[in-house]
Amino acid sequence: MEDNKNNIKNTWNVLNTIIKKGNGKAQHPNSFLSKDNTVIYDMTSVAEQFNEYFVNVGPCLAGEIPNTGSSEGVESKDINVKETIFLRGTDENEIIDTVKKLKSKRSTDCHDTDMYTVTNIIECIAKPLTHICNQSIQTGVFPNKMKTAKVIPIHKSGDKHVLSNYRPISLLPQFSKILEKIYYVRLNDFFTKHNILYEQQYGFRANRTTSFAVIECMEHITKAIEKKEYAIGIFLDLKKAFDTVDHELLLKKLQRYGIRGVALSWLSSYLHNRNQYVEIQSHTSQLLQVTCGVPQGSVLGPLLFILYINNICEVSKTVKTILFADDTSLLCCGDNLEQLLVTMEKELSRMKIWFDQNKLTLNASKTKLIIFGNRSTNTEKKLTINGVQLERVTEIKFLGIIIDNKLSWKPHISYIKAKISKSIAILNKAKYLVNQASLFMLYCSFILPYMLYCVEVWGNTYKTNTHPIFILQKRAIRVIHKTSYREPTNKLFIKLKTLKLQDLVDYKTIQIMYKAANHHLPHGVQGLFTRREGMHMLRGNCIFKKPPVRTNAKLHCISSKGVSLWNKCSDALKNCTTLYKMKVLFKSQTISGYEQYL
Repeated sequence: MEDNKNNIKNTWNVLNTIIKKGNGKAQHPNSFLSKDNTVIYDMTSVAEQFNEYFVNVGPCLAGEIPNTGSSEGVESKDINVKETIFLRGTDENEIIDTVKKLKSKRSTDCHDTDMYTVTNIIECIAKPLTHICNQSIQTGVFPNKMKTAKVIPIHKSGDKHVLSNYRPISLLPQFSKILEKIYYVRLNDFFTKHNILYEQQYGFRANRTTSFAVIECMEHITKAIEKKEYAIGIFLDLKKAFDTVDHELLLKKLQRYGIRGVALSWLSSYLHNRNQYVEIQSHTSQLLQVTCGVPQGSVLGPLLFILYINNICEVSKTVKTILFADDTSLLCCGDNLEQLLVTMEKELSRMKIWFDQNKLTLNASKTKLIIFGNRSTNTEKKLTINGVQLERVTEIKFLGIIIDNKLSWKPHISYIKAKISKSIAILNKAKYLVNQASLFMLYCSFILPYMLYCVEVWGNTYKTNTHPIFILQKRAIRVIHKTSYREPTNKLFIKLKTLKLQDLVDYKTIQIMYKAANHHLPHGVQGLFTRREGMHMLRGNCIFKKPPVRTNAKLHCISSKGVSLWNKCSDALKNCTTLYKMKVLFKSQTISGYEQYL
């Protein structure tokens, strides 16, 4: 390991050998079942079958959707922008800067080119590449050579011999990513300037994360519980949403949003006449045309998708819609549970009409209903959509977080405990073979992410709930230092310069509060915090009002816990000029505090 301490790639090669994670290449069986259940051994035929399956998933789903005609005026409520986008040209500096910001991956495209090579030679080819990009932007034509995707099938779950148990990983031409990024910047700037994207959408947008979506969801639910109301959540499941996007519908929406003329022609050229082939075990299929969906693995695809579903937020004024790309949650609150379920069923029916109109498939069997709070929820009323009764559950996984109906976070904490325990087993396996630095690298890769992910949401619960995770964290820290299971850990945390679990909770929470103080949060989250006027001269330059709290559910929310934590912070933390400086200062102050326990 010492020989590779300055080479991260070689270090991970050694670590992967130790923990037996494999070589990262897809392992496929020697035979597959075709769609007529015959066994195929010829890998070229398998590639053809995979390609046919992947290409037809979207059109087949779209073909099953009934033609509903009008969607009760939903479309007419969509944003209509009078201004039209202007596409400015690019230059060599922008091209070089764009390439250097892209990840230098070694995976090759259909032309056997990788981004690592492009990055190394970009200064030499910047001039002709700039000319190509400008010609494309000026003429509204996306080059056909940039429209071919190489697709690698990756196993998801289930029987490895079944084609439908695989998902496609699309590798697009490297130069198409550069041209897409140039267009993306102009498109995104226009949409930001005219506030085209609804605030409820948190996916694929700058300065928005899954934690913000979960925070807004939890605050809305706990607000209802605080008012002694029922809170109902419906978590929708869409089938292959990115693959079923209708190109003509998308272009019509974009035209209303101000994408007209050459800019619209460019997008039309970008979407149409695309093709792909599948490669498996060095065997390749023939090219097939892709007729619907946004290009997978593309730079523009995610932005085009959230624009496609943008006006879903206008379907209902009764329920609150929170989105992260296609992950959609509907929340509704009220005093009467029976009436609330009737309302939700009505609004869900309107939502189903919108999905049908937009060629998106709602998977009713995987759509779940949950009633939050501690009040009695006995009711005979069932919620159905399209003749399918929605399953009522007591917990749901939303954006990687397990939310339970009592908002105790116990199921999610149990999930994290199980993951961390498995990772500690890896540490124990490796501790006799690698040095401390490598063990800490494993800790940061396999344990820390589970503790950090949305910890500002679930970590502010009772300390007795999170204590078992802290016990596991200390066990991991002892393994890294190769000490006994009774060794005091304060000095070990100091040596590694890493934070304890509760301090990680505060660390992530204080970042949210710093952004709130500087008005850098999405509107739905920023509105949770109100400055306390006239107090800045007494204690710090920003004090927030702490809302009155009746229930523990609201007490454990960031709107309460975060405000309490921020108001107690030192002026030095509050006055940091950047978030980075604030994070460094908070971490150093906290770790210094461990010394008093030595």
